[in-house]
Parts: sequence; C-alpha cells; structure tokens
Amino acid sequence: MKAFILAAGVSRRLYPHTYNTPKCLLDVGGKPIIHYQLEALESLGIIDITMIVGYHREMLIDHVTSHFPNLNFNFIVNHHYIETNTAYSVHLGREILSSDEHVLMNADVVYPKALLRKTVNSPYLTALAVDAKVCGREEVKVIDGGENKIVAIGKELIESQCLGEFIGVAKLSKEFTGLFSKSLDQLILSGGVNDYFEAGIQPLLDKTDVHFEDVSKYPCLEIDFIEDLESARKLF
Repeated sequence: MKAFILAAGVSRRLYPHTYNTPKCLLDVGGKPIIHYQLEALESLGIIDITMIVGYHREMLIDHVTSHFPNLNFNFIVNHHYIETNTAYSVHLGREILSSDEHVLMNADVVYPKALLRKTVNSPYLTALAVDAKVCGREEVKVIDGGENKIVAIGKELIESQCLGEFIGVAKLSKEFTGLFSKSLDQLILSGGVNDYFEAGIQPLLDKTDVHFEDVSKYPCLEIDFIEDLESARKLF
C-alpha cells in the first residue's frame, strides 16, 4: 500500500497565518499538521508517498524530506493551484494512483495514529473514514445506505439525511483507483477543475461498493478556518 497526499492549496481562509506558510506546516500541538499524517503512515510501514504540492512548495518539500528521511517521496506540482481544487490535483497524479492500492489523504486534517490504523485495517477493500456526527453546510457529508455502504457523498447533501463527515482519509483498492481515475478524467474534461475530488467518487457509488469506517471515537479536525486552527490547538 502507498499514500497519496493533497497539499497544493493556498488556504486563503486562514490568512494571515498562511501568507508565508503552507497550511499543512502550521503548528498544532507542538508540530506541523503534516507530521500527524506522515508519522501515522510511517508507523504503519507505508513509506512510498506521492504528494501533490503547489503553494509554497519549496518550503514544504524541504521540510518533509529533511524531517522524514525514511520515507520515499514523489512530488507532483499543481502549477494551477490558485484556480483549481482537489479533483484537479488528484487528476494530475492519476497514473500513479491507479497503479496500486492507496491511502488518499488531505494534508489539513489532524488525528491520532489509531484513526489511520483503523481505516487502513478496515475489512472493506475501499473504505472512507467518517466522523459520525451532526454536520453543517461546509462539511463533505455521506449518506449511509446500510451495511456500512455509502450511497451519496458531497457538501450539498441535506444535513438531516447524513451519517456524518468524510474527514478526507480513505483506503482505496487498486480496482477502485482505476475507476476513480477514469471518473476524474470525465470530470476534468467537463470543466470540473474547481471541484472537490469527492465529485469523482459520487458517480461510482452505484457501480462499485464504497464503505465507511466510523472513526468518531477518535479526535480529528479538518482545518479550514482560523476557528478550526484554534480548536485544534486546544484539542491536541
């Protein structure tokens, strides 16, 4: 198993904290956010990591290669990071992603190693980590179709119908990564460069099984706003 991390974005909603620093290098609990993901991966023996970079990429590349010498990094640059979103970033690395099973991860989520371990060790071939809770409009939400199967995913879903928030950590089988890459091809060709990558998952839900792992017992927080950063610094 390999890892695929999305770390290209500008994070304007965190200005001024991200004027001169990529979001995933902001400090939470005495270490940069990206350390939570990389330490968890290393603890599971997942050492081959593709990282999509863009904003302040030199700083990020220098940091992770110097602090994690035992990991094998492959960096792909999203030169259009200002005007694109995560669907385009994943699309850039689709050939690598579809070559093997992967853990797909957003670089702006803080969580303990046990959360990633539960997701990677899921009995399901493709499993998304979901925080079962009452969600708001901003979260990427999922609908449970029974037997841990996801039947809908996206920000636009009606909150009262949803199980909880997809936290941006997913174990993807090799078969699924191939389907996902083709779905993203169609999405990008249709002009979806500013979509979230979950828009490439939604069309696959009636073609193949995508399950969830409930990780709500673990502390986790996606950092999108200054309030999130403040909350994370209290939680970790």
